[in-house]
Amino acid sequence: MAEHTQDSYAADVEKLTQYLQLNNKLLAPGELTLNDLQLFVHWIAGMGLSERTQARIISGIKSFYTYCMQEGISTTNPTALLQAPKLKRALPDTLSVEEIESMLAAIDLSEPEGQRNRAILETLYSCGLRVSELIQLKLSNLYLEIGFIRVIGKGDKERLVPIGQVAIQHIQLYVQHFRNQQSIKKGSEDSVFLNRRGSGMSRVMIFYIIKQVSLKAGIQKTISPHTFRHSFATHLVEGGADLRAVQEMLGHESITTTEIYTHLDRNFLKDTLNRFHPGFSRKK
Repeated sequence: MAEHTQDSYAADVEKLTQYLQLNNKLLAPGELTLNDLQLFVHWIAGMGLSERTQARIISGIKSFYTYCMQEGISTTNPTALLQAPKLKRALPDTLSVEEIESMLAAIDLSEPEGQRNRAILETLYSCGLRVSELIQLKLSNLYLEIGFIRVIGKGDKERLVPIGQVAIQHIQLYVQHFRNQQSIKKGSEDSVFLNRRGSGMSRVMIFYIIKQVSLKAGIQKTISPHTFRHSFATHLVEGGADLRAVQEMLGHESITTTEIYTHLDRNFLKDTLNRFHPGFSRKK
């Protein structure tokens, strides 16, 4: 798993350990019961943590017990019936096509990093990448002549994603006229996007670039790299794209994750029913 996921799971187990210490229950994992873990859930709820944070902690504890079972540390899994708070499915923020165009136009291509930043935003929007997938993108995984890129997603799962001609053009301009002129540090030779020191870019830097461009474009929304991913998926679904195809491009393991984008445009849903359901608009 990704390093930040490992850190999060370790922190979740640390919270459980802290709870056990505070209550003088220094038990091995195999000795804990469902009731012990339910009391732990009640304890973290009392800390004022959001339901989403509580659910993430419980997920971490469940993963810990999966590990314990696999390694023979525990012969029972008390988390099997442990319930997390039910979460409301929040609809993600999106940008309109016009807002995306205004952001792209706000990038000054005469600046040293301008062409790189334009290529970054074009790639995010054209391919719907996660920020981690963008910064890990390799030159050796670009198949621009056939319009595809190979992406390393969650759990090191690979997928082929189509990439549009405009994004291809800006990547080629960046690589040929800017990246190839840089002194590249060892270990970053295959990374597509580099910082000014010739190293691979960080997540924080991508967030910073997008924030600065959005301010320059005068957009008031809170925007992150994921906003481009949401916009990519939303615009596809609103345009009538097959949900399974969108799922494949986004790298979602479950179709239910992708289905959230069908809730973003009620007019689109109504239009779909009008067009495809034989009984929806028939006369009385």
